[in-house]
Amino acid sequence: MHVLIPALHRPIKPTGVCRHAANLAHCLADLDSVNRITLLIGQWQTAYFEQSFQFESSKVQLVSVDIKNSSLARNWWFMFGLPQLSKQLKPDIIHMSFPFPFVRQWFEFPIVATIHDLYPYEYPENFGYPQVWFNQLFLRQCIKNSDGLSCVSKCTLEALEQYFSEIKQTKQSEVIYNFVDFTGISPKPPNQLKDDTAPFLLTVAQHRKNKNLDLLIQSYRDLLDNHSLPAETKLIIVGSSGPETEKLFDLVQTFKLKAKVTFLSGLGDEELRWLYEHAELFIIPSSTEGFCLPLVEALTLTCSVVCSDIPIFREVGSADCSYFQLNKHSIRNLSQAITYALSKDIKKSVSSNQKFSKNKVSQKIIALYNSMT
Repeated sequence: MHVLIPALHRPIKPTGVCRHAANLAHCLADLDSVNRITLLIGQWQTAYFEQSFQFESSKVQLVSVDIKNSSLARNWWFMFGLPQLSKQLKPDIIHMSFPFPFVRQWFEFPIVATIHDLYPYEYPENFGYPQVWFNQLFLRQCIKNSDGLSCVSKCTLEALEQYFSEIKQTKQSEVIYNFVDFTGISPKPPNQLKDDTAPFLLTVAQHRKNKNLDLLIQSYRDLLDNHSLPAETKLIIVGSSGPETEKLFDLVQTFKLKAKVTFLSGLGDEELRWLYEHAELFIIPSSTEGFCLPLVEALTLTCSVVCSDIPIFREVGSADCSYFQLNKHSIRNLSQAITYALSKDIKKSVSSNQKFSKNKVSQKIIALYNSMT
């Protein structure tokens, strides 16, 4: 079987969607029934796909598309360039690594799309207006035209069925988790931290409204002011820029925390592993998520975790997580949860939750493909 994975995406550094596409390729490469995987990426993505995702299998081929990295150019290519290229490559199935617009009758092959979240409907603030209307249109069109849908969690599938009630009767939809595997990845500190030995709290999240990074910064400031954290403890925020970036920078400036809060982005798996393994605490205060790969990664690498008490975190988290309520006392609740988690002495081993294993995920993916072909 030849699987074509379009992963042409805006970011010039690794993001969750890019990592999902790479994970798909890694999973499929382990299957005897799959003999070829073609990853379609933008030419601006080539360097980090080659350097960060370590494709060792000869089955995986990166095909770089040389177009302008703009929203108009990318969507135009999805509509008109992808059908032409797919006719040349002749895959057995196409797996869209995220929703984008396409005309179904221009493709001769079954099409599966990964649905990561319903943010365009649940959190339109992430996109702004009128951009969110286009995101809703692209998501709706992709769902309608795909033969099968791979949802990254039960919560995502439930949200999908809430906004698109016809899905149950019209589409083959499956919950297929992202896999987590740090085997063979040696930790190394990010360049910015090589000479810094200060303890730190960690979060990994794009700068979007639903991530509540402003809440985390406020709680962190309060903990320092109340001497509930050692004065040398820093906060590291890993994630690509977004609609909230300017607000977050302003907040750090207002609180006079510039020397305490470090913003990082575009890290490789080696650097992420080092951060998870050296953090005093991993904190994720989101109000909604589709899956939250960083949470599962942190737990896999035995990092202590504080997270908001929302359904998706109960689904993919563990009993070892310290949960806090999002309400009018969110800052206080989060501060208390951080203090409590830091005081706990939990002896943990590396997680082996099989639902996030490469083997389990691979089998679910190929079963979905087989139902399409």
